[in-house]
Amino acid sequence: MSESGKIAVVLLSGGLDSMVTAALAREQGYRLHALTIDYGQRHVRELESARAIAEKLGVERHVLLPLDLRQFGASALTDDIAVPKGGVGEDIPVTYVPARNLLFLSLTTAFAESSGSSDIFIGVNALDYSGYPDCRPEFIASFAETARLGTKKGVEGEPFTIHAPLQHMTKADIASECRRLGLDPAWSWSCYDPSPEGLACGLCDSCRLRLKGFAEAGVEDFTAYAARPEGLD
Repeated sequence: MSESGKIAVVLLSGGLDSMVTAALAREQGYRLHALTIDYGQRHVRELESARAIAEKLGVERHVLLPLDLRQFGASALTDDIAVPKGGVGEDIPVTYVPARNLLFLSLTTAFAESSGSSDIFIGVNALDYSGYPDCRPEFIASFAETARLGTKKGVEGEPFTIHAPLQHMTKADIASECRRLGLDPAWSWSCYDPSPEGLACGLCDSCRLRLKGFAEAGVEDFTAYAARPEGLD
């Protein structure tokens, strides 16, 4: 337990970014609570990683919450739509899940309020990412104000702080932080479309960004990949 006893509530997907974010919160002396959402994602393997990360980082309370967004569909992660493998483009890709971080931050805020915490940590990134609108700094700032207006803690003068420590980092920066914090990258899972053998595909946007970041940082990623983009073999 930290000396301050302050609790941070982390939105823990099981991916690299959320793992590094949780470790940074712990490094700052927070006790950790974590929320993982099982939203019907095709890369359900990340839920196993979230459980493992929570255990390794000493999370005191880990809630795995079911929220079946397959009922809505409209995303390659929750519907029968092919995950793109051709490279990271400039448009918002079909792997965008409608309003995902808006939904998830709302749930994380509810968990934080019930935990007596004012500190929410989320691993969004606005540099090396796929262009999702709910990863932008303006969205995070706007949500913090919404949380202040729409919660008991907020209206009683205890606003939430939304910590996004990776917001302006490149994937190479994040890979370097992973090493500095003593984390094993293979604890985390980033792939959107695992192979039938359970390997990371290596070619979806998430795999490409991860592989590129580790290569640029000169950090070894022990994750097993079914393939690698040209130039990263």
